[in-house]
Amino acid sequence: MGVHRDATNGTAWPLSDIKARRTNMSISEQVPTSTSTVAGDRMTEVAVMAGGCFWGVEDILRKVPGIIDTDVGYTGGWLENPKYDDTHDSKSGHAEAIRVTFDPSVLSYEKLLEEWFFKLHDPTTLNRQGNDVGTQYRSAIFPQSPEQKATAEQVIARIDATGKWKRPITTSVEPASTWYSAEGYHQDYLKKNPGGYTCHFMRN
Repeated sequence: MGVHRDATNGTAWPLSDIKARRTNMSISEQVPTSTSTVAGDRMTEVAVMAGGCFWGVEDILRKVPGIIDTDVGYTGGWLENPKYDDTHDSKSGHAEAIRVTFDPSVLSYEKLLEEWFFKLHDPTTLNRQGNDVGTQYRSAIFPQSPEQKATAEQVIARIDATGKWKRPITTSVEPASTWYSAEGYHQDYLKKNPGGYTCHFMRN
């Protein structure tokens, strides 16, 4: 995978074009998976986020107390059944993302966003994370319920207001859409390949 770049011609769909294409999706494609399920005797929730190359995002989040499962994949685009190459040549509009299942009695959605998601990546670099450039590397949150959407918007506004970041936050809150799990070799990549490529780290 190495250092990620966009299409070989250097172009990428503007986020506005991605949003415009997404509005033409069928209703069924935009219906999110239920945010809450019962696993054994405990209630779990699902959160979907994008913050650059999913290898590094997953490697940090899989170790967080309260997170039960992680799955990296593609969402937020219009092409059905995208593969990795599709997301990197401007054909699909998808973001590299992570779908986490977590225990809300241990880790709230608000805490997941504020104390982890917004600290493990730079949310102020539009369509970029480190050397990885392209809309597939955009910072985005895909709420799985109206409650998650409200929380995401509140967290973004609160963090922006602190002035901690010298530039405005560019994280978009996008409609939940069809989730496509990435190819097997992407799952737990850095666990299977210690020392592999990542541009993610926790910030104070």
